[in-house]
Amino acid sequence: MKHVIATTTELPPGTRKIVKIENREIGIFNVKGEFFAIRNICPHRTGPLCKGRTRPLVVSNGVLDIGFEREDEIIKCPWHQWEFDLRTGNSITDDDLRVRTYPVQIENENIVIDLNTRN
Repeated sequence: MKHVIATTTELPPGTRKIVKIENREIGIFNVKGEFFAIRNICPHRTGPLCKGRTRPLVVSNGVLDIGFEREDEIIKCPWHQWEFDLRTGNSITDDDLRVRTYPVQIENENIVIDLNTRN
């Protein structure tokens, strides 16, 4: 079943909204006009993942060669600092750990997610 979360004007770039649908909390993020939906529960210790800060992905080609990519696409759990990719739900450090993500659609300026569809 599809759920309308907000209008695109209610969730401008750089903002997020946490909603409760069917007893699940889900965070919706607007990253530079692209929307991501992720479950608001850290798989590490069930912390409120979507209340954490977002940051870029840190990349490195060597010891002193550090760069940043994909600004605000990585979410950091406020409890223990575990990090997850908003696009995929994958952990940044543990290939076996991920958080549930949901596809987001824009329909007539409405931000819509379907809990029955998987990314």
